[in-house]
Amino acid sequence: MHAFYTSIPVRAEGCAQCAPLDDFVVFSASGADALPFLHGQLTQDVTGLPADAARLAGYCTAKGRLLATLVMWRAAPGAEDGPHLYGLVRRDLSQALLKRLSMFVLRAKVKLAAASLNVAGVQASPAEAAALEAVTGALPRAAWQRADLPSGTWIAAPSADGRLRWWWIASDEQLDQAAPLAAALGLAPASQWQVADLAAGIPWIATATQDVFIPQTVNLELIEGVSFTKGCYPGQEVVARSHYRGTVKRRMAYGTVADASLQAAALAGVDVFDATQPGEPIGRVVDAASDAGVASVLFETTLAALPEGDLRLGAADGPRIATAPLPYSITP
Repeated sequence: MHAFYTSIPVRAEGCAQCAPLDDFVVFSASGADALPFLHGQLTQDVTGLPADAARLAGYCTAKGRLLATLVMWRAAPGAEDGPHLYGLVRRDLSQALLKRLSMFVLRAKVKLAAASLNVAGVQASPAEAAALEAVTGALPRAAWQRADLPSGTWIAAPSADGRLRWWWIASDEQLDQAAPLAAALGLAPASQWQVADLAAGIPWIATATQDVFIPQTVNLELIEGVSFTKGCYPGQEVVARSHYRGTVKRRMAYGTVADASLQAAALAGVDVFDATQPGEPIGRVVDAASDAGVASVLFETTLAALPEGDLRLGAADGPRIATAPLPYSITP
């Protein structure tokens, strides 16, 4: 962890909260063919990505099952052989992801590599954001908008509760010069940011959930993570068929489990049951995080089970999942 983060005082109120996100890593795609290459690999319209925006995207197997989800954005203009695109992914799958993508580069002028960048999540009320901007300069406010500032790249993240949220991506050199920012921030645990990601309905695929879900099952197309007009990519036929035939019967829902004994890090991939129909699981946990003794979970479920189901974690008599609405609709 960069020394800048340890210089931030721990204070829970009155200022924007900054959480170093060590579970995430940034990779770069360099070379003249970087954009068209990734355009043919990801669910997102890479070549049509605006310069001032970021987007969610998925990387699928040929059967349409997700191997990764990522936030991607264009690099600032530079040398032709320099970075053209960056991607933010879970650290535990990043090496395998880059290795697999590199298998398909062939003769394309593309180099994929881990980037030496630091990742943090910053959350603030509107008043706290104004105080933060007095130091950083104007920050993007609308979800998925992006700004390159002297302190780094700031990407506005979706929010479920009215707070403003940003992924803050910075080099060591930028953090070395960011001392004035520490006075405008409070240090927060990563779990606080992760819980807010879950409430916002952002599906992060990890090693435990690779090759399990199709994009629609984790609502990826509902949050602009899938383009149905961009052309081919691995799994495109499966994803398009589910979309155009209206055959999506499973979605990702959000809930909380009031059980302080749960180890959230071990919940990804755990079965979800409906106690009123206990014969077999109705879905699986997509992602989870704990804060203040409560586990927040994003989980796959049949749409039929959501209105009346008695949803349980791990077994039909397991801890009860109290469902709550996502900030976007998951029903047709």
